[in-house]
Amino acid sequence: MSITKELFGKTHNGEDAYIFTVKNSNGITAKLTNFGAILVALNTPDSNGNFADIVLGYDDFEGYLENPQNLGATIGRTGNRIKDAEFYINDIKYTLAKNDGENSLHGGLNNYKKVLWNSEIIETPDYDAVEFTYLSKDGEEGYPGNLNVKVTYSLTKDNSLKIDTEAVADKDTVVNIVNHSYFNLGGHDSGSIFNHKLQINADTFTPIAPDIIPTGELKKVEGTPMDFRTLSQISKMIDYNFEQIAFVNGYDHNWVLNTNGDISLLATKVLDEKTGRLMDIFTTKPGIQFYSGNFLDGAEKGKNGVAYQKGDGLCLETQYFPNAINCPSFPSPILKANEKYTHTTIYKFSTK
Repeated sequence: MSITKELFGKTHNGEDAYIFTVKNSNGITAKLTNFGAILVALNTPDSNGNFADIVLGYDDFEGYLENPQNLGATIGRTGNRIKDAEFYINDIKYTLAKNDGENSLHGGLNNYKKVLWNSEIIETPDYDAVEFTYLSKDGEEGYPGNLNVKVTYSLTKDNSLKIDTEAVADKDTVVNIVNHSYFNLGGHDSGSIFNHKLQINADTFTPIAPDIIPTGELKKVEGTPMDFRTLSQISKMIDYNFEQIAFVNGYDHNWVLNTNGDISLLATKVLDEKTGRLMDIFTTKPGIQFYSGNFLDGAEKGKNGVAYQKGDGLCLETQYFPNAINCPSFPSPILKANEKYTHTTIYKFSTK
């Protein structure tokens, strides 16, 4: 195990941003930056022992200063969408920025991906980690309460990348912090993920209206292109004539996990048969958003000058359900004052 820290770049305010490189005894390497608590790179082996970077991103720090597609970012105070960019807590109305039509998306205009976090290196015999902390002040992006956030990335001996998130606020607020990494198990520059196989341990999903806000219903996946209960090739499942898929030109939906917050149970599995890379996901959260990279349009140059196109990466965001703050039937994302928010997700890598 080893961990290093180097200067990555300077923010618009002239502050130093650092990049941390964590490597385990099997050669897996994760690169992280305290700007946005972002996962910059993740190098894992294929079935022949050849390493490749399996997350989309940028070659240099300047790319992350804007990062319109949220590549690798920690998203907060709430990931996903809030309908009409407003919600009530304790009968008080809070108004957010409308940055996705009439809705608020991924925490607002200047979410956690654009702030400089404090950082601390943690080294142990079983894992090395980088701990990022940030004070999200009362009123930031319209959210109530001063929120102290801690996000810890740990790379373990068993080839897992573990993300632990904790938060405490001094007022009742809403919290749904997610990681927005785009994975491509063939390598970030290998093209489409539609030949990947995906399994989601979920019998139901939350259908969306045309504005991509859940209707509040739960629908069975059985008999639909949303049924990933067994490992299924994405290209053979996606059906653009299916209304839910037509709404977003692909997948951008939340599945209701059968795991009920039990992190010992498999939530999701992804396999790239060409390279043999396998990723298993475990989480304490009730839902997972599968996003098939529908809005990647080649407008920006990523690592090695690659212009990422639609479907070149997939996101699997463990979360509370979208717009849960406005839907009483969904698990509540409200964090009471002085109580602790916790969220753990494990990405475990192997080969087949």
